[in-house]
Amino acid sequence: MSDHLTLAQVDRDGALAETLDRIGPDSRAGFLRKGALLGGGIIGGGAVLSALFADAAEAATENDIAIANFALTLEYLEAEFYTEAVAMGAIRNARVRRFAQVVAAHERTHVAALKGMLGARAVAKPSFDFQGTTENEAKFKATAQVLEDTGVMAYAGQAPRVDANAVLKAALAIHTVEARHASWIRHINGAPPAPAAFDKPKTMAQILAAVGKTGFISTGPGMTATGSPPSFTG
Repeated sequence: MSDHLTLAQVDRDGALAETLDRIGPDSRAGFLRKGALLGGGIIGGGAVLSALFADAAEAATENDIAIANFALTLEYLEAEFYTEAVAMGAIRNARVRRFAQVVAAHERTHVAALKGMLGARAVAKPSFDFQGTTENEAKFKATAQVLEDTGVMAYAGQAPRVDANAVLKAALAIHTVEARHASWIRHINGAPPAPAAFDKPKTMAQILAAVGKTGFISTGPGMTATGSPPSFTG
């Protein structure tokens, strides 16, 4: 059995096919590419995201590149944190371990997507020292909640500053998943998954200051609001 749904399976009444027939050839080609309908089948999520980030790469301004590198620095941090926590083997609770494994894979994918978008303009991965938080389950859970909440506020804070719509779409594809991560770990920790009706975004400077205080980033460039290397000294 195929891993992916076909157009016939989801368009049983023919409405979608009829809509495609009414679209002009040029527009239809664009729709098929961006809508991920190819040869009668719906292509996998990875291919859809590849197109999404490819569009972002083409449209990105210098300002967008700086924002994307800021996001990449945070994604490096999260990917390394979860990957190291899984490798350490200190997470005994099956539910927490599953969370760590799934989120580690997500964060590594975010890193790959952003690096693919940025190409040669991507900042290098820093070195990290997680201060023992990946070696203790209780510390891991507490730290994961802080990191996920911080990530959500970081993406929300940068969204209004993005120039290109294609870059914004790519960023939102990550932002919503980070919000799911935050709710997931909050639920695990017994904290309200959605503590308020509105979230308050944070600026790049606020996020960098908060990350700096953790001491997690020990060496490496990262990005500041001005595009220059930060001094993560807390």
